[in-house]
Amino acid sequence: MTTRQAATAARKEQITRAAITLLAERGYQATTFEAICKEAGLSSKRLITYHFSSRGELLAAVADQIVADAETFMRPALDTATGPRDLLATVIRANIAFIARNPPQVRALQQILLNGLGGWERHHVEALRRLATLFADGQRTGAFRPFNPRVMASALRASIDNVPALLATGLDPDECANELIELFDRGTRPQPG
Repeated sequence: MTTRQAATAARKEQITRAAITLLAERGYQATTFEAICKEAGLSSKRLITYHFSSRGELLAAVADQIVADAETFMRPALDTATGPRDLLATVIRANIAFIARNPPQVRALQQILLNGLGGWERHHVEALRRLATLFADGQRTGAFRPFNPRVMASALRASIDNVPALLATGLDPDECANELIELFDRGTRPQPG
């Protein structure tokens, strides 16, 4: 990476991080280019529009950054999982740990979703695809019973997506993870022959 490319990447990250902070703390309506400039310590909106041609493009970059942060956070745990059942439990536990430890990113992403903004759909579709693949692979090895992997993936993703509301009521993240692991373990376990 050249010095210029590194500077461009650093500026884009500075802008997206400021947008995450504003989305989380003040909401979508208050996340204007002017407010982002102030939060990021930039002298002009042109420094934003040089990198992002529209608010939509910036918010798509915010979604990309949050997903990258989540993947970086979860990867070490996922890499240690052995077998489909362990990987399923690890996926649940790692997702909930990220949600519990990164409330600003979660609130920012919720603002993007609540306002019907682009950038998240492709990540959601990819997450569902990966989960469906996990379930299908587990079925092939006999670790999971027969079921529609896409339906199970959708049910798991919906459960994980509802965790922030549960944690906001004071539910312990470990308890939440344990309950979801138990639920999906029972729901996917092969029936005794």
